[in-house]
Amino acid sequence: MEPRRPPLEQRLSGAGLGVGRPRPSYSKELELRTTLRELLVYIVFLTDLCILTFGMVSTDMYYLNKVMSHLFLETSSSEAGGITFRSLGSTADFWKFAEGPLLDGLYWDKWYNNMTLIIQKNSSHIYYENLLLGVAQIRQLKVRNGTCSIYPYFQTFLKECYCEYRYRAEDRSAFGLKNGSEWKYVSVSSLSPWYWGYVGLYSNGGFIFTLPKSKQKSMEKLVFLRQNSWLTRGTRVVFIDFSMYNANVNLFCIIRLVVEFPATGGVLTSSHIYSVKLLRYVTYYDYFLASCEITFCLFVITFIIQAAIKIAKLKTEYFRSVWNWLDILVVMISILAIAFNIYRTVEVSLLMEELLSNSSVYPDFYFLASWQVHYNNMIAVNVFFAWIKIFKYIRFNKTMTQLSSTLSRCAKDIIGFAIMFFIIFFAYAQLGYLVFGSQVDEFSTFQNCIFTQFRIILGDFNFATIEEANSILGPIYFITFVFCVFFVLLNMFLAIINDTYSEVKADFALIPSQEFVISDLIRQALVKLKLKKSETDINPEEKSLGSEKSTEFSATTRKDIPRLSKESTAEAKSYPKLSQVQKRKENIRQKHPSTEDFGSVTSESSISPEEFQQLFRYTAELEKKLDDVNRKLGRIMKKK
Repeated sequence: MEPRRPPLEQRLSGAGLGVGRPRPSYSKELELRTTLRELLVYIVFLTDLCILTFGMVSTDMYYLNKVMSHLFLETSSSEAGGITFRSLGSTADFWKFAEGPLLDGLYWDKWYNNMTLIIQKNSSHIYYENLLLGVAQIRQLKVRNGTCSIYPYFQTFLKECYCEYRYRAEDRSAFGLKNGSEWKYVSVSSLSPWYWGYVGLYSNGGFIFTLPKSKQKSMEKLVFLRQNSWLTRGTRVVFIDFSMYNANVNLFCIIRLVVEFPATGGVLTSSHIYSVKLLRYVTYYDYFLASCEITFCLFVITFIIQAAIKIAKLKTEYFRSVWNWLDILVVMISILAIAFNIYRTVEVSLLMEELLSNSSVYPDFYFLASWQVHYNNMIAVNVFFAWIKIFKYIRFNKTMTQLSSTLSRCAKDIIGFAIMFFIIFFAYAQLGYLVFGSQVDEFSTFQNCIFTQFRIILGDFNFATIEEANSILGPIYFITFVFCVFFVLLNMFLAIINDTYSEVKADFALIPSQEFVISDLIRQALVKLKLKKSETDINPEEKSLGSEKSTEFSATTRKDIPRLSKESTAEAKSYPKLSQVQKRKENIRQKHPSTEDFGSVTSESSISPEEFQQLFRYTAELEKKLDDVNRKLGRIMKKK
């Protein structure tokens, strides 16, 4: 008696032609292979970009900034009477600082035991390690008298009036002794950006003088300017600029100390200390970075060509994808970075040549340092977007699909919520600015009010300050803001996201997973390797013997094929109606068996290479018969 054969679905799955679980379409598999290939190339590009970015910065920059900040901003001297740069409060305090802590920090000519150092070419080494480049420069900007309007009641009492700094109100006329650059206005034709201070936007020109190379002559010059009233009532800002180089860590440190004299009186101080790496190619690691830069340029050129081909092929359809816009953004920032890198290298060489020819001039490294900082910020943004772009290559993942579906589905609800949120948020910001702006630093400007309210949401806020400013409106403002924004609006936002995610997750649970798992590709690669190995292991005699057996095996299988087709037809009638997509998936599954299916076959009985080859041929013949059966089923389904 012939043993009962298992159902058709089990037999096909056991032979490596499984139809028990849905398989992805061939186009889906091809798309995944292409995406994985692009991901590997992009990972190499991202690694190269990260090496370049982190090669421009180091922890030495922080320590150098910290040392210089302590020296010039927090250090006092006996001559200054305890005055530091941060504690300046008047014009008299400025002169005390300039003649005391500033000169002590710029000129180091003695060791800790008061032994005089041997100074080469009359140069100064700050902290004995940092060479002062050239000399320091001091520059001031003034406004004219009578540039503000006086109310008629007070015109008899006030004869002079100096407004806040404005470019049109700037005083460019010579004053004082009128016999030097410190007394005459100097226009600077530089690409250096204007300085944005606390109370004004200041231009590049001004009344400029430089300090001599020795400490004693610098002291004499500062005393001379103080006695001849170099600072006037019209003075609105003073800039102190100097640069230094540390060969131990190959870093330039560019320092700008800013002293603003607002129209309200008093002094506002600020500082900018930039530690940057302007000389790029010194060590072997720098030359390795140079090779990475060349590789980066090649990648950018490749991306430009790929984008141009896609644009020519897809036309306007190309710009409808967010990922394509992200590609364009990364390429544009990369092009700007390459252009600035070339310009910076050339400009540093020119500045160093000028400095070596005349060491008694001020080298304008602040221009390069400020743009280098902007360049670093631009590269940081580029690295951020480059990492975000990885999501483009892992969008086949089920979790990523759920996340993107959640955000796209609740986009309209979030936009409506955002409108309501910012109406309330800006209403409270205006209330805080009008009520506490004149007394509390966190509410002194409208921008500060916005940042302060975000800090309140995060719990970082000093309630006592607004309570002291207004004991009635302060608590009311704080309590109502926390209740409306934190307890109501933010919880509404979380509820929108949570409900949408629950709906998306429920929808995905009903739909069978059609994503192609990377492990499937690995299994198929292993199967191909096994097939190649089995073919190479068979000698010629075994191949001839196998061919004879294959003819016998095929003869016996031909008898079973009609019976198998009849059974498959009978069983197919009992199955639910199959779609064309499902049939296609079954065919792909038959063409690409997984290692799990072959593992089930080999685990039941050991198969010799000849039998494995015969089974493979039988599978090919069976595939043809199944295609005929599927076509017949398709005709039957159309008739029904």
